[in-house]
Amino acid sequence: MAEKNNANIGFEKQIWDAACVLWGHIPAAEYRKVIVGLIFLRYISSAFEKRYNELVAEGDGFEDEKDAYLMDNIFFVPEEARWNTISAAAHTPEIGTVIDDAMRAIEAENKSLKNVLPKNYASPDLDKRVLGEVVDLFTNMDMTDTEDSKDILGRTYEYCIAQFAAYEGVKGGEFYTPSSVVRTLVEILQPFEDCRVYDPCCGSGGMFVQSAKFVEAHQGSRNRISVYGQESNADTWKMAKMNMAIRGIDADFGPYHDDTFFNDIHKTLKADFILANPPFNLSNWGQDKLQDDIRWKYGTPPAGNANYAWIQHMIHHLAPNGKIGLVLANGALSTQSSGEGEIRKRIIEDDLIEGIVAMPTQLFYSVTIPVTLWFISKNKKQKGKTLFIDARKMGYMVDRKHRDFTDEDIQKLADTFKAFQSGTLEEVKGFCAVATTEQIAAQDYILTPGRYVGIEEQEDDGEPFDEKMKRLTSELSEMFAKSHELENEIREKLGAIGYDI
Repeated sequence: MAEKNNANIGFEKQIWDAACVLWGHIPAAEYRKVIVGLIFLRYISSAFEKRYNELVAEGDGFEDEKDAYLMDNIFFVPEEARWNTISAAAHTPEIGTVIDDAMRAIEAENKSLKNVLPKNYASPDLDKRVLGEVVDLFTNMDMTDTEDSKDILGRTYEYCIAQFAAYEGVKGGEFYTPSSVVRTLVEILQPFEDCRVYDPCCGSGGMFVQSAKFVEAHQGSRNRISVYGQESNADTWKMAKMNMAIRGIDADFGPYHDDTFFNDIHKTLKADFILANPPFNLSNWGQDKLQDDIRWKYGTPPAGNANYAWIQHMIHHLAPNGKIGLVLANGALSTQSSGEGEIRKRIIEDDLIEGIVAMPTQLFYSVTIPVTLWFISKNKKQKGKTLFIDARKMGYMVDRKHRDFTDEDIQKLADTFKAFQSGTLEEVKGFCAVATTEQIAAQDYILTPGRYVGIEEQEDDGEPFDEKMKRLTSELSEMFAKSHELENEIREKLGAIGYDI
């Protein structure tokens, strides 16, 4: 097994150690801003320095030309914002001001980041001696993975959210979609160049990073996809802007953070691909104020759960041949409460559900409930049919808490979809099956994959059934006899000390 994997805790642990140095020296609400801002500075400086040294070695004098960096999607970093400038001031009283000035210099170079980067390092609430120690930690970090496809900002953010929640005793309600889940969505949907990609609850933008990587890996250009997103949390919206800037992706996240249901900032957008991981089972999402919304084509979603509001919002934004890949809690597959079952029935009867994949637990850092991937298509290749996959046994445990998919796992899921779409899929008991709309209707329009894929066939061990039953019942009889012996022994011992049963 490769040492590097999407869930491996290495860099994130170093970041968390840096956050712990700040513990007790900064208000809790500022932790993430301080840490994420330093990640951003350290990351762009490392990528810049590597390219700078290459240009110096080439000897053509282009090391101070912005275009020499931008053409490789590397962020041009002005001198006052480079990490060597920051690290040199680590143990001076001015370190906070130096970092704030670095942020301002970067915003001046990149107008899309105006008022996005944190500039709270000079605050008197932040101990400058401790801040200097944190800068030292970042200085000594190995940043050789800066060109890796992993979304380092989002990945670290997710890990820290879970850690903060554990330390503070609160639920880590905000979380980031793990790379293995995003890659699975992208590999199945296969967004191509000259397409519009949309995420109505984009978090820190990891879906877009993987989409751009997919296009690039297939000889396209990341500049040939148009990216649209929306995010309601102000800090997360800012981090998404930072993440896109790092990657050289031109994205439209609107002029500010906002609630997708109440202010749909991409109201007229019809997207080719929608990838999303909406908040699970969101309650109090404002249904009472959105009763007659044009998006509720299949029925008004219940006030207590926004799952079918998200689904219908995305369907509303699909182009005629558009596709959706989204993550939902398992309850959405089978719920019949508050009209959700009827909404699901209408969506199925409109022949929109192309595939459902049941995922294993423990893929997320900060939420343990089982989730499912939904694939919705406006123009399915296999009309009147839906693919069901039970992937709950896939992946491997990175440690006791975290599971990850291998590249082979992701490829297997993508290949299964390709075979289904081309009409060449061979069903595998316990793993994948194809069901018609009529077969789904016979199951009361419930979409739980286990109902369709069945139970994995066991290998025949060659022992005749009659002999096996005699052997098993004999073993069971011996176990019963032993349990009675133990029961009597326990009764005697309790009775001896005055506790009769």
